[in-house]
Amino acid sequence: MTKIYAGKKFRLASLFLTLSLTLAVCGFAATPARESSAPLEPTARDRSISMNFTRLLEIRHVSKKKIDVGVSERGFELFLKAVDPTKMYLTRQDVDEFEAQYAQECALDAKKGKLDAAFAVYNRFLQRVDERVALAQKMLDENNFDFTVDEEFVREPELLDYPKNDAEIVDRMRRRVKFELLALEAEKRDEEKEKAADDDADDDDANATTAASESIVPGRAEDPISKLKRRYSTLQKRFSQTSNDDLLELYLTAIANAYDPHTTFMSPKSYENFMIQISLNLEGIGATLQWDDGYTIVKRIVKGSPAEKQGELQLEDKIVGVGQGVDGEIEDVVDMKLTDVVEKIRGKGGTTVRLEVVSEDGKRKIIPIVREKIDLEDSAAQAAVFVVYQKADGTVELVDEADAETKKPADAVAQLKVGVVDLPSFYLDMKAKNSGDAGRSSSTDVEKYLEEFNAKGVDACVLDLRYNGGGSLPEAVSLTGLFIETGSVVQVKPSEFGADRARSLNDPDPKVVWKKPLVVLTSRLSASASEIFAGAIRDYGRGLIVGDETTHGKGSVQSMNEISSVLFGSLMRETPNLGAMKVTIQGFYLPSGVSPQLQGVPSHVVLPQFTSVLEDIAESDLDYPLSFPKIEPARYPKFNLTSPSVVESVAKKSAARVAESEDFGDEIEKMELYRESKLRKSPPLQREKYFAELDKLDASKEETEKMEEIVNGDAGVERDYYLDEVLRLTRDYCEALQTQSLAL
Repeated sequence: MTKIYAGKKFRLASLFLTLSLTLAVCGFAATPARESSAPLEPTARDRSISMNFTRLLEIRHVSKKKIDVGVSERGFELFLKAVDPTKMYLTRQDVDEFEAQYAQECALDAKKGKLDAAFAVYNRFLQRVDERVALAQKMLDENNFDFTVDEEFVREPELLDYPKNDAEIVDRMRRRVKFELLALEAEKRDEEKEKAADDDADDDDANATTAASESIVPGRAEDPISKLKRRYSTLQKRFSQTSNDDLLELYLTAIANAYDPHTTFMSPKSYENFMIQISLNLEGIGATLQWDDGYTIVKRIVKGSPAEKQGELQLEDKIVGVGQGVDGEIEDVVDMKLTDVVEKIRGKGGTTVRLEVVSEDGKRKIIPIVREKIDLEDSAAQAAVFVVYQKADGTVELVDEADAETKKPADAVAQLKVGVVDLPSFYLDMKAKNSGDAGRSSSTDVEKYLEEFNAKGVDACVLDLRYNGGGSLPEAVSLTGLFIETGSVVQVKPSEFGADRARSLNDPDPKVVWKKPLVVLTSRLSASASEIFAGAIRDYGRGLIVGDETTHGKGSVQSMNEISSVLFGSLMRETPNLGAMKVTIQGFYLPSGVSPQLQGVPSHVVLPQFTSVLEDIAESDLDYPLSFPKIEPARYPKFNLTSPSVVESVAKKSAARVAESEDFGDEIEKMELYRESKLRKSPPLQREKYFAELDKLDASKEETEKMEEIVNGDAGVERDYYLDEVLRLTRDYCEALQTQSLAL
């Protein structure tokens, strides 16, 4: 099965990152986790996957490049970086030994099914983890840390080499432990501030809650030393639970990333979660879980899901046990891998799962939930309408549509209705489409909202793509078609080296759903399919692009291939689940012939927002990105809706308002603080300096957490100072277009 995908890079659900997965049905057999004392060993299945994956890689990648020494060297470098990103575990001697033995041959060996490099490196890494954890535990037991010493902890890997001797190992671990103890002190201090700020909290109840928390949930009221000791033990156990599938995904993706950052291998579990994200439907209980310090924590409950209907499961609940059916034995899942916990909670619709949870107040209970099919409505497009009133004195007042009559200013002389659509991804139910059913898609959902806007007499549309990382390529074409008659939306070119002509993907339907002014919001998080849409709208002059200076800069197209389907096709009724490969097959170009690869799609009007200063999120920040030179432009009509005079008028008025806005002033200050913090590669380990610097950077921390909530949370349209400026800017845009029309 092959699917075209123009989404941002699907990052591995690796052991080194906090993992967040949505629960769904799981119907495959994966390799089990290793016993803590047994080294990982490759299986015949692993070797088969390796041979077939690398063979397909050479055939299907856009570059048509054969695996050679260069690919091996890059792949091995990326594998080491993935295994030990902090350079805290492997030693310089380890790396020198492995580089001499495997660096030039590892990818070539993978073609033959030889996985010696992956398993030798990772087993050594697991040995070093055991040693470092033992060292950290010894330091914590002795507790001889001096926080008055003026020293630093170098946390940026690019500034470090692997430790060369025992003295460096000890010193690096000592500094790391000191840094983590200070971080835990800060965490405890913040919790105490929050508790003190809660005027409604009853002291007796608070004391009872703390006592219950200490007895039932180890870690909630622990001192930093005890908490960090437990954290290191949990870390060691997590790594010991590595399965062959985990390692194979890490290793084959490293080799694939030697070609480009978006070509990856997905284990069966990763592939299933990817398909859930792109299709917006699943069977399960409807909760998003996150692993933290050995606990599986509820981070989100889907609206209308079985978990919400049942009503007992709450955010931040810790799931400590899982039982199957109404009377199955409850199995302890504390310290268990998140993917394994998810697999136990998943199941067919109509079946029951029982969750043993500990709530934030320390109470323990068992919650039965009947699984069922779930539509991820909160991850789909959402819309709202606002009214912009112009008053007699020339000022503007903004009102939600529901309050338009009751809150209409008495001196209003004009009004403008603005419809806002928030689109978090370019989604498409591929299974439904492959079976002949229309299914759910982003373009059909947005079309529905646009028809509603037309019926309500809405004057302008704002399409928010600020946190849209991409998705289905056909959906980007279909969505663009809602705003233009016909013409090229995007050009795709299968060869990196210019041997093949570009093919234009056109909007074939002359129907235009929305003919009125359009404003498209973007950021550096807007990637791939978002850049196709924004780029086409910009090239056509069909609408105004507003946001960061440029978008993400991903100008490539990937196909998703189930490995077993490629190998066996329709020859077998049932095929083994061997995972999938996501491989870059094309570069894409805007109608003008320019690719957004590396450079992104520029905005007509730039508004200050925190995404513009985030590091390591653009395509150009990734390892070994491709580059696509300009090609011949396609034929496409041009609108006259973004003439220089219109853009200049809108930008000038917006800039004046932003300069006078306290909210934007605060945002700019937070952005500067964030830049300053990123320039500091080595935080201080002297307690007074650490907390002084932390207090100074609290604002940027708060903004980062807020943005993470937006990116990872529900879709939706909410008014804030940024959207208010966009609504005012949209009014200016409509006014400038009217002035231009009168002038013509």
